[in-house]
Amino acid sequence: MAASGVDDRRIAILRRVIEHYVATGQPVGSNHIASMPGVNVSAATIRNDMAALEAEGYLAQPHTSAGRVPTDKGYRVYVDHLTTTDVAKAGRLDTVSHQRLGDFFDSAHFRLEETLHRTSLLLAQLTNYTAVVTGPSVSEAVVRSAHVVALNDRLGTVVAVLSNGDIESEQIEFATSPSEMQIALANARLNESLVGKTLGDGSLRNDAPRQGDGVDADVEALVGRAVAAVTEGKRRDSVFVGGTASLTTAFDAVEVVRSVLETLEQQYVVVSLVRDMLSRGVSVAIGAETGVEPLSVCSVVLAPVVRDGETIGSVGVLGPTRMNYPAALATVEVVSDRLGRRLTEG
Repeated sequence: MAASGVDDRRIAILRRVIEHYVATGQPVGSNHIASMPGVNVSAATIRNDMAALEAEGYLAQPHTSAGRVPTDKGYRVYVDHLTTTDVAKAGRLDTVSHQRLGDFFDSAHFRLEETLHRTSLLLAQLTNYTAVVTGPSVSEAVVRSAHVVALNDRLGTVVAVLSNGDIESEQIEFATSPSEMQIALANARLNESLVGKTLGDGSLRNDAPRQGDGVDADVEALVGRAVAAVTEGKRRDSVFVGGTASLTTAFDAVEVVRSVLETLEQQYVVVSLVRDMLSRGVSVAIGAETGVEPLSVCSVVLAPVVRDGETIGSVGVLGPTRMNYPAALATVEVVSDRLGRRLTEG
């Protein structure tokens, strides 16, 4: 408590202000706080404490309103003083939501990317915030098997089964129509080149085609195209954003909504933010703490996705700083846990 520079009574008042403001969106006055059940101090005392909280930067007074609203600094103190009981109580899912969550993960037998995509949509629906879900880095996944399938004389698909449970496929063009024998030879050579290596292995892109007697140049060219397709096409992180429509109701200014949406479309920005939070062990970033200027009006609540003791991704929500933090923390935690178990099960 002392570390925050705010005594217990003022923290309790700050908490009341924040919870009322989150629920209503309206500035909160001292008389209203004094009338709340369980408040045992006078309106004058509360008025003095709120003035002190404002002077210390935890509350602000918008315009000429008699009420006050929390600042990012105030939200930070509030979040830092949340207890496990606070989070569990506020984040308890209703029966319908709990059933939806269980049904989803019990039946989520999809490809990895589809599972992550659907998880982002589910989390957005459960919280009414924008959901951000990241999965295992494709570039770090080991190739278990690979093969080329001819679709017609000019087009084919190269399919790679990865150690992270995903199945990657990329379309390729044939320089010349391959025979069945050439496809078989290409697949043998493709597995020799890819299996046991990661898609981010730089040596794959430098794997020179074989030359000399008995080497089919068309087969080598086909293998080169297939390797390039899966390594170049999948050197990215899996990031899925769901529920962006919630942003249109979270902010009054259209320009703010547009700026946030444009930022979320920049995948590398989202990945950098998530990695930074995970590396620092931060579960909540408020306003400017995100380090991304367009997201300074937002908060991010994040939990790691763990499989076999290793962090392989994350589950989080993004919304206005006027966020129901206990509920967001609890829901993100339970979804990340279920997703981790789902991926562990394969």
